[in-house]
Amino acid sequence: MKRYDVLQEIAPFLDNKLVICNIGIPSKELYDIRDRNENFYMLGSMGLASSISLGLALAKPEKKIWCIEGDGALLMNLGSLSTIAKENPQNLTMILIDNHAYGSTGNQETHTKYKTRLDEIAKGCGFQSVHRLEKRQQIKPFFSDLMDGCHFILIEAKLGNKKLKNIPLNAIKIKKRFMKSIKY
Repeated sequence: MKRYDVLQEIAPFLDNKLVICNIGIPSKELYDIRDRNENFYMLGSMGLASSISLGLALAKPEKKIWCIEGDGALLMNLGSLSTIAKENPQNLTMILIDNHAYGSTGNQETHTKYKTRLDEIAKGCGFQSVHRLEKRQQIKPFFSDLMDGCHFILIEAKLGNKKLKNIPLNAIKIKKRFMKSIKY
């Protein structure tokens, strides 16, 4: 299963959630599968989806926040895991799609292809809810039963990007429609 397949599996669960999506191709893929005003597509700031998600979770505790992150981006901002675990917002779910590559910049390998286990790092940072999903058929049942909490969910994916056009919205339009959707 590739990242696009993972996004297709979780798309039915996006209702009533604010989504911050990782830079580049993951944002394009989510846009293609299920564009919504409540999706914030990262443009030009790799590694910050987790930090933005934490800020949003703290500012809007009544809303459920989902962060869709990639292994390459999270490796650029590992410190965010410690801060998220310390704050422990009960409305934040981090979904890490680990395809062992920097998918948006040419599929260069990340260290998760070798020894680095981001789920183990999340545990070490203090996340009490850490899960690893390795098969497509695990995704829908898992998310169907997901309760409130501060979760770190690593989903294994194979390398590969869906060939898609760029998102036809500029960064200002994405920001404005997202802010309007959260009534900010």
